[in-house]
Amino acid sequence: MKKIAFFTIGCKLNFSETSIISKSFNKKKYKIVDFKDYADIYVINTCAVTHKAEKDLKYKVKYILKKNNKAFIIALGCYSQIEKKKLYNIKGINLVLGNDKKFNIIDYIEKKKNIYSCELFTLPNEYKDAYSIEKNRTRSFLKIQDGCNYKCSYCTIPLARGLSRSNSIKNIINNIYYILNKGIKEIVLTGVNIGDYKYNNKDFLFLIKKIDKIKKLKRIRISSIEPNLLTDNIIKFISKSKKFLNHFHIPLQSGSDYILKKMRRRYLTKLYLNKINKIISIIPDACIGSDVIVGFPGEKNKYFMETYNLIKSIKISYLHVFSFSPRKNTIALKMKNKIDNNRIKYRSKILRQISYLKTRLFYKKFLGTKRKVLFENKKNDWIYGYTDNYIKVKIKGSNKNRNKIINVILEKIENNKNIIIGKIEK
Repeated sequence: MKKIAFFTIGCKLNFSETSIISKSFNKKKYKIVDFKDYADIYVINTCAVTHKAEKDLKYKVKYILKKNNKAFIIALGCYSQIEKKKLYNIKGINLVLGNDKKFNIIDYIEKKKNIYSCELFTLPNEYKDAYSIEKNRTRSFLKIQDGCNYKCSYCTIPLARGLSRSNSIKNIINNIYYILNKGIKEIVLTGVNIGDYKYNNKDFLFLIKKIDKIKKLKRIRISSIEPNLLTDNIIKFISKSKKFLNHFHIPLQSGSDYILKKMRRRYLTKLYLNKINKIISIIPDACIGSDVIVGFPGEKNKYFMETYNLIKSIKISYLHVFSFSPRKNTIALKMKNKIDNNRIKYRSKILRQISYLKTRLFYKKFLGTKRKVLFENKKNDWIYGYTDNYIKVKIKGSNKNRNKIINVILEKIENNKNIIIGKIEK
């Protein structure tokens, strides 16, 4: 038996696809091992969003070669799709598969197909099912949609994944039952642009109403959703649902209307503020996360301060901060007035400090209250999990509490960390 290991760089969607690809390998021929272990074949699912993702790929290849200099290394996914020539030149990589080829990985390994034969990569246009079910995991990422029709000036995802397409409602429901029957307690709906879900004239709201009727389902989250696609009806529905959790992740990218227009985003700050205020007004205990890009070309100090002041003023719970990465074949690559890297690092640090304080403030609201926590993993004498509204909690406990939803009293915030120490309600 050949030993094979997998590693994922990037988003929840990538994790779901890595999981489904790994399960396609015949267990009689291949033994799946941890990426840290010795293997004959290593598969890296790549990301094309930032320069950091590129660096992570190169680092992982070097790491593999130190462990096994004769390993067969495969790079697949988004970065492979748009930068295959670059990958050809990375020492150690034996096979490069784009998004159009990655689900056929076994053919390339077993039939000795050689991707270096200048085989063309085409944009994927089929929909492929994916969901993550890993050993010792309590949460599953379920793909419902792929690709994107938006043309943000900085983004390569449409070039890597093609146009928006969605899974059928029937397949999604069947996948949910399959996941639940494997003992998974929580599902996260994921995709490139899930708010753009459309299948046979049925939209995202129709889909989540159908999912909400599944009796066995206990907890389900919506991953990142564009503010212009997060309708008031979706928010109202989630506020009444006993299954969809009070957790939203709504990308902002910039708090400056000038920069949002340059980014070719499909909303301005007024709409974003309206969405945040709508959520808070009807779901006051909701966790709201956001994304912001720092250092977009032309982001003068006054535009950054608009972002700073907006984020400071709104009731978000955490923030993911990304440094602008110029990407090949994007409009932003050719834009003038680039921002100095040192300034980007300084601004990023400021926003991350705000995020830390916002999270701490959000956590403080719930001290002394009781919340349902799904416990996921144990480290030393503590077991960790998340509340329904995405507060990270730890309690003294054993593995017997893993994959259980337990009522916990939230007692205090750990020093210098955004984790709440709790105790099980007696």
